[in-house]
Amino acid sequence: MKLVFANNFYYMRGGSERVFFDEIEMLERGGNEVAPFTMRFEKNFPSPYSRFFAPELKYEGIGLAKKARASAKLVYSKDARKSFSGLLESFKPDIVHGHNIYGRLTTSIVDEAKARRVPFVMTLHDYKLVCPSYLMIRNDAVCEKCAGKSFYNCLLSRCHKGSLVSSLVYTVESYFASALKKYDWVSRFISPSLFLLKKHLEAGFPEKKLVHIPNFIKVNEFEPVYSNKGYILYVGRLSKEKGVITMLKAVKGLDVELKIVGDGPMRKEYEAFAKENGISNAAFEGYKTGDGLKDMFRGAAFIVFPSEWYENAPMSILESFAFGKPVVASTVGGVPEMVVDEKTGLLYPMGDYKALKERIKYLASSPSKIAELGRAARLKVEGENNAERHMTMLKGVYEKTA
Repeated sequence: MKLVFANNFYYMRGGSERVFFDEIEMLERGGNEVAPFTMRFEKNFPSPYSRFFAPELKYEGIGLAKKARASAKLVYSKDARKSFSGLLESFKPDIVHGHNIYGRLTTSIVDEAKARRVPFVMTLHDYKLVCPSYLMIRNDAVCEKCAGKSFYNCLLSRCHKGSLVSSLVYTVESYFASALKKYDWVSRFISPSLFLLKKHLEAGFPEKKLVHIPNFIKVNEFEPVYSNKGYILYVGRLSKEKGVITMLKAVKGLDVELKIVGDGPMRKEYEAFAKENGISNAAFEGYKTGDGLKDMFRGAAFIVFPSEWYENAPMSILESFAFGKPVVASTVGGVPEMVVDEKTGLLYPMGDYKALKERIKYLASSPSKIAELGRAARLKVEGENNAERHMTMLKGVYEKTA
């Protein structure tokens, strides 16, 4: 089978890119031919198809007139469609599989696939199709005001990064795509979590177009480690929706060391909060990748996942499980589908730092419980999140679509 995989970025930027690249590798190993389509960025990995990539869209550090033109291209990019047309003409795929295409490639590529009668499927990595700012957060709290296509709430509350202009652009984009039925050509929307699927169903997406396929991890590349070096671990972005303040409050005064791996816009504020509140048992380790990150996982007793937005299906939880580490997590979004309370980890009510403190104390004081939950977590990813199962389910979608 010949497939085009479309995504805004062709370098490792986050969890969605991890899924994107892993699926490509898996499909190519299965004898399929895959051509990527993305925008041109200096960070992009090499590709024999890079000559077809869309021109980079520069939005920051430019004049007002140029920014206005760039904003229009964030809504609908004729440049991306022209480049995509060249790839489709040359490669002649059986199916196009889109990942994150909004805000860069845009629905222009869906239109081009439709014009050429090429089937299109799409993986949902967040809530962009029901919430202009994609997070379903307003004023640092979970929000569903845009449900039912009431996208104007994004503009009224300046939901995207607190910016009036950015919120306007994303609000216009949502109304444009909805009013002109830009996603109608997409025959299947793949949802990594049942929770995400439910939210799209509630928003009016046809049930027959929604299919649940859990994310996968290359389990054999992870050696489980059921011993630990005594510390607990957070791995993730340092931003408001991740619940870092709740986690810092929870560990204050506990006889346990918390290592925080990651970076983000709130790092300095969180470091200051820890210092001002005498939270001396929290260490900010910065961003890590490769062997350095793996070593942090291996040495951890368990992982803390305090997120306070509708998480979809976090890859960091799958990584934790693959290393044989249980997770203490908030009951939010698709997380309870992964972290099963008292089986693969512990759950607590989102934002309740006192409840989180009690869960951490309980688990940290029971090495046998940590090992028991860690072994069950490893078995869960081996059985439910392996590449073979994912491949079978994905091929099933393609066969029904082509």
